[in-house]
Amino acid sequence: MLGSLYNSDILTLSAGLKNTRLENPDASVRKVAKLCGSWVELDVIMDGDMVSEFALRVQACALGQASAAILQEGIIGANLEELTEARDSLRAMLKDGGDPPTGRFTKLALLEGVATYPARHGSTLLAFDAAVEAVAQTLGET
Repeated sequence: MLGSLYNSDILTLSAGLKNTRLENPDASVRKVAKLCGSWVELDVIMDGDMVSEFALRVQACALGQASAAILQEGIIGANLEELTEARDSLRAMLKDGGDPPTGRFTKLALLEGVATYPARHGSTLLAFDAAVEAVAQTLGET
């Protein structure tokens, strides 16, 4: 049942999400989940190869908001490799039954139940897709 996905951990994460903007970001990315219309806008400022400042705006279901909140908690100090690994592990967890992400984004394990709801995968992946793209842009790797 879809209602069981929206547990207190997910709802607490989504309620704590802060929508903000950066004045002069190194990169800004907007991603939209075509199936449900959820969207994320993400700004980053880099210090070398690490994220030093971050802001996002999210319009998504509680699952997409929870994923974005987990990103928000752990992105400062992250590099492209960590973000790509987290995104790829999240995608594998949702689509292929893979293990949940490890490291600074271990809370993504709370979203493991989304795997059985393919219509929610896009929204859940949005923030991490946007983060990888934004950081890659700043490093000239797009």
